[in-house]
Amino acid sequence: MGATQRRRRSIPTGRLAVLDGLRLVAALMVVFHHYVGYGGGSTKDDSAWGRPAASVFHGGAEVGIYLWTGVCLFFIISGFVICMSSWGRGLSDFLKSRVMRLYPAYWFAVLATTAVLMVWPMVRHPLGVYDVLANMTMLQEAFHVKAVDAVYWTLWIEMRFYLLFAIVVWRGVTYRRVVAFCLLWTAASLLTSYGGVTQLDLIVMAPVAPFFVGGLAFYLMHRFRPNLLLWGIVGMSWILSTRYALGHQSEVSREIGQNSPLWPAVLVVTLSFVVMAMVALGWLSWIKWRWLTVAGALTYPLYLLHEAIGWTAIRLLQPHLRPWASVAVVTVMMLVASWLVHRLVERPLAPMLKAGMARSIRDFRGAAQPSEVPASRVHGESLRSGTPGN
Repeated sequence: MGATQRRRRSIPTGRLAVLDGLRLVAALMVVFHHYVGYGGGSTKDDSAWGRPAASVFHGGAEVGIYLWTGVCLFFIISGFVICMSSWGRGLSDFLKSRVMRLYPAYWFAVLATTAVLMVWPMVRHPLGVYDVLANMTMLQEAFHVKAVDAVYWTLWIEMRFYLLFAIVVWRGVTYRRVVAFCLLWTAASLLTSYGGVTQLDLIVMAPVAPFFVGGLAFYLMHRFRPNLLLWGIVGMSWILSTRYALGHQSEVSREIGQNSPLWPAVLVVTLSFVVMAMVALGWLSWIKWRWLTVAGALTYPLYLLHEAIGWTAIRLLQPHLRPWASVAVVTVMMLVASWLVHRLVERPLAPMLKAGMARSIRDFRGAAQPSEVPASRVHGESLRSGTPGN
């Protein structure tokens, strides 16, 4: 592709409201999976109902079992958004934005979930102090420490994606570098999955890499123009993603003791790629409803809070409400709690964290440069120590 062909299209700048809406859809898919589709088998006590979900929801559980695939949509959106938000930015700005985005709501979620499990240890028992402190770093999986809430497994994946893409940001995000990154990551994934080089998987994350790569390629289509190379990257990503969908659906079905067909998971993942292709091609640019920005702000706190706290709330409501009413009430409660976390935790803490990180970076850069010590200070220290000055 020539330089003139790669010239940026006239696309709307700023936030894409449709992505905020899709993030909320993905979060609600995961919520519905955990509240309606999950439970039974070996995990009958570690769930919202304490018994197979299929015995609680006739018909609903058969749909809910597949909606863990909201996570796959999350990963595709993440690739798109990270590429978009890091364009033209330096490494320090990129890292600051990721820390500000991830940690304030996460810290609150860890403490809030621990507090709820201490008061009502119905679905899970709270972890010990050391394990909770390890969770505060978001690196508990690297430390082989159990997570306060099982949904945190995706955060470890996101963090490794950020660290990988930070290499591109450090060099400067350009069309060619993002394409090269996509091709190299896909090749490394194939080498890890089919070449037996399993030692690379901690970094490569072969099972989920296709979702992020697909999101990156979709953003290049959006920013520039679709072409055969980008469609090839997306196509390969989709093919590899279906393998992950089949494997993960098998695990979910086995875990909850249901012999469910696997093809619906592939269908939902395919629809996720189709919807993101529509975003990339600008077919959904007409969606500009203001409330979607609020919806997008709720997504991350909702994801962090909904499982263990939501299951506990459902157990408490179980004697008083019918199952579907319990799901509706708890989902609304989680949305309200997510809005409060956004307003009262994320908004106040993010600027403070940003300022603290900016000072730390300035101090680090300043310490890396030789600095002149004021002569008066040197002279004063010389007199106090009894050593002659210059």
